[in-house]
Amino acid sequence: MAMMGPMAKGEIVYKIYRALTYGLSPLLHLHLHWRKLRGLEHPIRWRERLGRPSLRRPSSGPLLWFHAVSLGEGMAAIPVIKFCSQRRPDVHILMTTTTVSAFEVLKDRLPANVIYQFAPIDTPAAMDAFLGYWKPNWIVIMESELWPNLIIGASKCGIGLALLNARLSAKSFRHWSRPVLFPLMSLLLSKFSLIAPLSSVQAIHFQLLQAPPFSIKFSGDLKYVVDEYEQKDTRHIEYLQKQLSQKQVWMAASIHRGEEEIILGVHNILVQTHPDIVTIIVPRHPQHGQEIAEELQKGGQNVALRSQHKELIPGTSIYLVDTLGELRQLYKLTPIAVIGGSFFPGLAGHNISEAAAAGCAVLTGHHVGHFSHMVREMQQYNSLSVIQKRAFKFWTSF
Repeated sequence: MAMMGPMAKGEIVYKIYRALTYGLSPLLHLHLHWRKLRGLEHPIRWRERLGRPSLRRPSSGPLLWFHAVSLGEGMAAIPVIKFCSQRRPDVHILMTTTTVSAFEVLKDRLPANVIYQFAPIDTPAAMDAFLGYWKPNWIVIMESELWPNLIIGASKCGIGLALLNARLSAKSFRHWSRPVLFPLMSLLLSKFSLIAPLSSVQAIHFQLLQAPPFSIKFSGDLKYVVDEYEQKDTRHIEYLQKQLSQKQVWMAASIHRGEEEIILGVHNILVQTHPDIVTIIVPRHPQHGQEIAEELQKGGQNVALRSQHKELIPGTSIYLVDTLGELRQLYKLTPIAVIGGSFFPGLAGHNISEAAAAGCAVLTGHHVGHFSHMVREMQQYNSLSVIQKRAFKFWTSF
């Protein structure tokens, strides 16, 4: 091994990875069943995760496959998908994601001609079956979905590969930089014709992992692209806006577990001096919103749940959003947006550009991960455009 070149070492590490994923396939299948029982996989279409299609491939013509792990990455892909569809109407487009939450939102926002499937798990059987059935001519991967069986399998089939909004978290960069895994990452990155990092720091990370210099083309962060989407039914948003018109409003978005305690603590302080204030809380996962509502109702507080379209009756100062896909519209209802997923170590922040585009004053924590470049860029234009607070200071500053 010591005398081998990086690519040869990478091939050996990949063969070990492929053997391991082959051997673990039965356990991964059981894990999918367990996720389905917990509602984490689609109850009907979960077999797509094993590479079994539920739709037919168009009989002729080239096919472009876009893959994103979840909702944020999928939303960033939509403007690119629309552009490709307009420029090359002869090309069929396939979109995959892995999460049910992404499916529920994106299925209504993608152009009508886009084929939507759940992404296969990265086992040899599932990935080979998927590639063999869909036969894509090109694959566009969003952000950091660097799965070895997908990338090596595509390369062996002569399929072009692109990595858009390319990024690695600090933890992932350290992980892939280890002597054992470094050759595998170098091998994977060598298969890409295009790597478009979302920041200059990310470009350096990919260069240090020996991505081919000719493949790295900086294009900026796609999450800055606010794709205009026409809501099919805006009556409920408009009605909510009327209810809030005579009240002071602030919103906490993309809240993770534990962060609701910080937000509710601030709310309890604010309501003492601003009795007419309404706090809109948008948890990262809808189920979390329902759990928060139940706890508050047990304590005797009036809470309005978005999914029930409840009115803000007198005495209700908390509006909990337990739905998906409405965040961009909700930002238009508030002058202040606190972006969660950022107040505790181990979290990595969320997209702040949508709140800023809606004209909100943006507050966030210090644990913003790869969104730190977005915070820095916005603060360079206006130092008050994004204010960062630590959890304790955020609470005590009110």
